Amino acid sequence: MRGTEPVSRRNMVRRNFWIVAVAIPLLILAGDVVYWRIAVERLRTVYRNWISITIDQGWEISSGVALIGGWPWAATVAIPEFTLQHAGSALPGNLKIAAAGVTLSISMFRPANLLISISGPVHLRAADTPDLVLTSEEDWISVSLMGGDSRTINLHATGLRVEPAMAAWHATAGLVDAQAKVVDEVKTLRSEPAAYFSVSAEAIALPTLMKWPLGGNISSLSLDGVLNGPLPESRDVTGWAEAWRDAGGSLAISHLALGWGPLGLTSSATLALDDQLQPMGSGSGRIVGYAATLDRLAAAGTLTKSAATAAKAMLSLMAGPGESDEPSTVDVPLTLQYRTLSMRQVPLVRLPELDWPRR
Repeated sequence: MRGTEPVSRRNMVRRNFWIVAVAIPLLILAGDVVYWRIAVERLRTVYRNWISITIDQGWEISSGVALIGGWPWAATVAIPEFTLQHAGSALPGNLKIAAAGVTLSISMFRPANLLISISGPVHLRAADTPDLVLTSEEDWISVSLMGGDSRTINLHATGLRVEPAMAAWHATAGLVDAQAKVVDEVKTLRSEPAAYFSVSAEAIALPTLMKWPLGGNISSLSLDGVLNGPLPESRDVTGWAEAWRDAGGSLAISHLALGWGPLGLTSSATLALDDQLQPMGSGSGRIVGYAATLDRLAAAGTLTKSAATAAKAMLSLMAGPGESDEPSTVDVPLTLQYRTLSMRQVPLVRLPELDWPRR
C-alpha cells in the first residue's frame, strides 16, 4: 500500500499539469475572442458615429452589407460598394467618391489606431470635371482614435496612378506619404495653428498630354507647413475663404524641396489671401541649376526671353563666383503680389487668376 502512494501522487501531479497546460491556452483563446468582440464593437461604433456626423454635414452614403472579420490578429469591418457623395453649393461642393470596397481595421496590438484600406479602383468626380480613376499597388490611411487636443491622420500609397475614365492620359507616383495633425477648434481659437501637415512624393510622372518645360518627371517633392487661423464654420466656399482671410488666416510653409529636371529648389514662405482672394506672400529659396532652368522656361515660352535674360543676369550677380563644373546655385528672396511672382522686384511669371465659385 505504501509503495503505491508515490505512484498515485505522481499520477495526480501529471494529471494536474496537463489540466493546467490545456486550460491556459483555452483561457488565452477565450480572452482573445472577448477582446476581439470588444474591438469589433468599438469599430462599429466609430463607423456609425462617422456616418451620423457625415450625413449631418450634407453627405450621402451608400454601401453593401458590412462584414466583420480579422480574428485573431485584428478586428475588421469590410464595406463593399462604398459610395460617398456631396451635392450643392456648400463646401466641398459637388463631389462623388466610389470604391469597390473599404476595410476598417484595428490591430489587437494597436487598439488606438484605425487603419483604412481601399480595394479596387477609386472613382473621383468633382463638379463638372471628368471622372478620375485612382489605383495603387498599396494604400492605407491611419487615424488616431486617442482623445486629446488634436487628431493625427497618415496616408501612404505606392504605385499610385491617376487617369480619367474616358481619356488617354495618366499621371503616376512611385511613393506618396502625407501626414496631417488637426488641432481641436477650441485650441485653435487661442491663436494656435489649426493644422500641421507634411507631404512627400517620389518618382512622379506627369501627364504626357502636356509638354512640360522642365521635363515630364519630377524626381522628388516634399512640403511641410502649418495652417494658421481659426477654420470658419461657413459651408459656402467663397464665404469660407473670406472669413478665414479676415480672421488672419495664413499658410506657413516651413520647408519645400523640389527636384525637377535641371531645377533643385528648397524654399520657405508665408502665404495668405488678398482683398481679391488671390494668393499673396513672400519667402526665400535656394535655387540649384537656375541658368539651365531659365533657358528651358524661355524656350518653352513660359517666360519671355528678356525676362529670362534679366533673371539670369541678376542671379549671376547674387550668386557670385562658383566652380565651373557645378550647377549654378543662388539664394533669392521671392514675393507674390497681384498674381505676379517676382524676384527682387523683377517679375518672373504671372499666375492665372484663382476663380472662386459664385455664392
